[in-house]
Amino acid sequence: MKKWLLNWRLFSLFSLMALLLAGCGKPFLSTLQPAGEVADMQYNLMLLSTAIMVFVIAVVTIIFVYVVIRFRQRKGQENKIPKQVEGSHKLEIIWTVIPILLLIILAVPTVSYTFKLADVKPMNKEKRDKDVVVVNVRANLYWWEFEYPDYGVITSQDLVVPTDERVYFNLKASDVKHSFWIPAVGGKMDTNTDNKNQFWLEFDSKRAEEAGGIFYGKCAELCGPSHALMDFKVKAVSRAEFDQWIEKMKNAKPVVSTDPVVKQGEEIFNKSCIGCHAVTPVDKRPEQARTAPNLANFADRERIAGVLEHSEENLKKWLRDPEAVKPGNKMTNTYGKLTEEQIDALTKYLMTLKVE
Repeated sequence: MKKWLLNWRLFSLFSLMALLLAGCGKPFLSTLQPAGEVADMQYNLMLLSTAIMVFVIAVVTIIFVYVVIRFRQRKGQENKIPKQVEGSHKLEIIWTVIPILLLIILAVPTVSYTFKLADVKPMNKEKRDKDVVVVNVRANLYWWEFEYPDYGVITSQDLVVPTDERVYFNLKASDVKHSFWIPAVGGKMDTNTDNKNQFWLEFDSKRAEEAGGIFYGKCAELCGPSHALMDFKVKAVSRAEFDQWIEKMKNAKPVVSTDPVVKQGEEIFNKSCIGCHAVTPVDKRPEQARTAPNLANFADRERIAGVLEHSEENLKKWLRDPEAVKPGNKMTNTYGKLTEEQIDALTKYLMTLKVE
């Protein structure tokens, strides 16, 4: 078999595999399995634009094949020249009008959705309805903070939202440009250091249930060596569960334990960690940049440092060497070397920080 033929077959095989695999995805992460009103609108635009492109390609291909067959060179007609259509007003009108019509078909829903998605008037502070949920999102190297200004509650890494209603977001960055993105629920939007971006998302309860109640969030803007590890999780719950969670957060109190190991861990935390990390979710300073993630409900979270499975062993791994988990993070070298006994005690203490 000729080498070029083998290469062509391998290329065709890999191309087909790439096409098939591009359609694979999980309901908690895939943009092709939309889980909310915004995602539905954007998915519809994707389908419409793809249909238009396929239509154009199909028409051009059919015309090309027809011309190649119809006007191919025949024996005895080597010098015959087909009728020339240069300057035909009819053809010029056709291939000018058709693209315009296709653009109009795509432009009408695009413009309509753009204005609809940009409507954030309900989050206006002076006219805001008491049931409207607003979240101040602050992106940091390499973690996320979520503040609920109407409730005075702050948390990190796990965003909790009610389903079947619009949730409004104020986006801000503390250091460099990041990008807030929950692929299954809506398109990404930048977080900047010098201005706020605002938008809204809606989380469908049925599709949230299909996703296990958890959606994955990402940073979609190259922001440093741990950009790919700047993840967060979204817990989509019913409005009643959301209200219960808010009340628990507002009434959360410091852990009181009789376990000597936990007490030792608390002492270590208060000597070396409390300067950066808060352990109470209520903060009277709205929209202020914090140095490090709030740990009030640390034990309830889905991941350690946003990326590791939530377990004592992974927490110890993070405490031993944060740089090995997230290169370039700001926790590296901020505290002295902990002994294994101190790491065990600190781990036990952190695992008691919960409100659920």
